[in-house]
Amino acid sequence: MRSTGTSRTNLNCAVVIALALVVPGAILAVPGAALAQSPGSNGLSNLFGNIFSGPKAASPAQTAPGPDGAPPPWSGEDGASGHPLMTADAIRQSAANFQNCVASMWPDAARRNISQQNFERFTAGLEPDLRIMDLLDSQPEFTKAIWDYLDILVNDNRLAKGREILAKYKAQFDATEKAYGVDRYIIASIWGIESNYSTQMGDRSVVQSTATLACIGRRQAYFKDEFLSALEILNRGDLRPEQMRGSWAGAFGPTQFMPTAFKRFAVDGDGDGRRDVVDNPTDLIASTANNLKKDGWQSGASWGYEVVVPQGFNYMLADRAKAMPLSQWEHLGLKRANNQPFPHPAEKAYLLAPAGASGPGFLMLQNFRVIMKYNPAEAYALAIGHFADRLRGGPPFVQPWPRQERVLSRAERLELQQLLAQRGYYRGTPDGQLGGQTREALRGFQASIGAPADGFASAEVLERLRGR
Repeated sequence: MRSTGTSRTNLNCAVVIALALVVPGAILAVPGAALAQSPGSNGLSNLFGNIFSGPKAASPAQTAPGPDGAPPPWSGEDGASGHPLMTADAIRQSAANFQNCVASMWPDAARRNISQQNFERFTAGLEPDLRIMDLLDSQPEFTKAIWDYLDILVNDNRLAKGREILAKYKAQFDATEKAYGVDRYIIASIWGIESNYSTQMGDRSVVQSTATLACIGRRQAYFKDEFLSALEILNRGDLRPEQMRGSWAGAFGPTQFMPTAFKRFAVDGDGDGRRDVVDNPTDLIASTANNLKKDGWQSGASWGYEVVVPQGFNYMLADRAKAMPLSQWEHLGLKRANNQPFPHPAEKAYLLAPAGASGPGFLMLQNFRVIMKYNPAEAYALAIGHFADRLRGGPPFVQPWPRQERVLSRAERLELQQLLAQRGYYRGTPDGQLGGQTREALRGFQASIGAPADGFASAEVLERLRGR
């Protein structure tokens, strides 16, 4: 899954459809739900966006179901982004020109060696799916915290299924680990979290979805490439049209590849001449491993460690740009939560404190950054790493989450940004999406009042900003 160009968007329709989550202080989307803001390489990642410093995530707008339980129709309303191409009138105008828009892409398809016969075959009768416009531009009013997100994704049922998958396809995992050096538990974790082991992959036509987004709305340039890449896959014969069904943003298969990510990373693992990442476990496992390897996976290394952060710690150091050797973090008082030594003290890591000073800390290594290339959301990558550890027999996280904290509503997040701006800490445009810029502003305010500068957007810090 990758996102716009550089980060993947596993826009899958998996796990918890339509659920958007937020770490108090940072937005994130559940695999398969939101993936609307920054589609990318594979899928989930794409629309996931960096939870703590990336694109916002969207959840489906609440529209009544259609007749006979069919998906609800387009709301007919302007998009929440305010983008001129997301007004109701602009959407209608683009929809009226949809067939012309699709036909106009034939020269580009020809340059990609797609035959005219196949272009006409795969685009015949295409109609726009306007419901996607609501999904592309919706903004969740209420969200969930990171601990709830982890509870949803890393649970006993999914762990049990993951162990079954590891046993059933042991030969494929053995061969893939030998060929690519990528940890089998990470691959199995991605498979489980992206599609709940192939049970929740989405049922929209990838060609229809990407064609809709290539011709209508605010992401046309990005999705034109995805649409043409989908046609290339079909033209080459790797997959059949009925296999290319997935999320509304075009991610498909058990590990949710976007079409462009498929082109870059899919491999023919069993030598049958096709790269089938949908129904062929050998190709699926090998392709996912190839993706991670090409993104810089380090064989035999961990993704990171849960750590205990000492009282009075300077949380200004909790920054992805401030990586230091594990030995240096240890010198600053950080210890592994299980009291074990760091196996490789010279490895560089950065500190992540997703719930601020009241929650556990994590020292993240290179492989964590690789998982984030698969899906640029720190909460997603944390779930993948933890799920993998649990699959290999590891324990749950040691330290408790601050479950008593109330997640701010979108109106409160907007207010928080506006108050930070009034005090001179925030220089962005308030949008209710709490990314890296907001976190930095919060740190500045927290430091000014003598509170731990952890950038955590709690109800308490909002009250302090209000001056009450």
